[in-house]
Amino acid sequence: MNWSQLLSSNRPNQKQDVVDQSRSAFEQDYDRIIFSHPFRRLQDKTQVHPLPVDDFVHTRLTHSLEVSSVGRSLGKKVGEEILKRHAGLKENFSLFDFGAIVAAASLAHDLGNPPFGHAGEEAISDFFIHHPKGQALKPFVSECEWADLTRFEGNAQGFRLLNQKQYGFKLTAATLGAFTKYPCPAFFPERDKMKKSQKKFGYFESEKEIFNTVATHLELQAVHENSWCRHPLAFLVEAADDICYNIIDLEDGCRLGLISLSDTIELIAAVLKDKFKKEKVDKIVGLNEKLGVLRSLAIGQLLEESATLFLDEEKNILEGKFDKALTDEVVSKNAMKEISKISMEKIYRARSVVEIEASGHAVLPGLLEEFVEVVQSMHQNTVSRKHKNLQLLLTEEIRWALEQKPENTYALLRLIVDFISGLTDRHALSLYQSVKGISAM
Repeated sequence: MNWSQLLSSNRPNQKQDVVDQSRSAFEQDYDRIIFSHPFRRLQDKTQVHPLPVDDFVHTRLTHSLEVSSVGRSLGKKVGEEILKRHAGLKENFSLFDFGAIVAAASLAHDLGNPPFGHAGEEAISDFFIHHPKGQALKPFVSECEWADLTRFEGNAQGFRLLNQKQYGFKLTAATLGAFTKYPCPAFFPERDKMKKSQKKFGYFESEKEIFNTVATHLELQAVHENSWCRHPLAFLVEAADDICYNIIDLEDGCRLGLISLSDTIELIAAVLKDKFKKEKVDKIVGLNEKLGVLRSLAIGQLLEESATLFLDEEKNILEGKFDKALTDEVVSKNAMKEISKISMEKIYRARSVVEIEASGHAVLPGLLEEFVEVVQSMHQNTVSRKHKNLQLLLTEEIRWALEQKPENTYALLRLIVDFISGLTDRHALSLYQSVKGISAM
């Protein structure tokens, strides 16, 4: 793979914009994402914890902003060195282009996540795997389409959202490539789970041709039919996410009393190594100030290590020979594994977190049951009064799309999954209570 093609500012299948001297195409990508409706909805989507009344913890929106900030720094740091190594790139690109691409892709990385966190992904999948009404749909879709439905993936949903006309994203090929951590489909018999890029999948059957166009434009290295090596900058997007959720979830857990301050300091000290000065930390007054300083130092250290590793492996990455998460290979990898282990034991299995996940496993299949019935009735022209009422609860965009008579069952189901996965946590819960007759009118 070559950098000049990988940094393409062209927008696939779109008319090219008039050049704006004040903003690069990649900065325009960032702006389009941050002002979009799907991005705004992340404010009320769970990161890990329900929102407490006495303090503030991270939502998907604040998490995405922080990942984007770290991603920009990683991109610029890496870009500065790559421009020195590949002198010809300087004619058309700057280190700020690297930073802007990674920042935009990082900003969008959670757009496709459903309500109730990762439990929401499993809840949507479980409807098609276990629920009688979901199972009954299998004969009406292909094997590839069934793989999509039974393995809902927020990354693939995000790629779908970024390519929906109604949101007006029209992103550059470089940003779409950097966004896609898993450039392969759900149905992929040759999948090698030892490769990080094949651990999950990055696009649905409905967007297969779109991603094929992006991959061809960027000249990504093909692995199998409809499967490619990662865009190199996707490694930096992934690293920014890994750094933020490990360090900041730990910070939130400490604030909420799920893990002690002394344990938190010890875990972060293992990342900082000889840069950790206990006497300086002891002098800092207040929990918030202590955690803030520790967080800043830890993110800075991990950012430096990730950039160094990326640059060390640049040749292998461009040749498709490096396929691991950067944070699994950095100097502080053991410290990161320990943070992940403790977080799983004391934070992710906390009662408040488990309660959210339990809600998702009831609410999302319950909504799918009702709204799948609606589209089936529309398809069979047997719409009842109940179904007409439920139709009115769909968004205007979904109703319009349904009125265009989607070509098959899979296309219908994709629209309903779009609607359910796009709900915020509170909207999903209130809608479930309404359609199930639990809440008062």
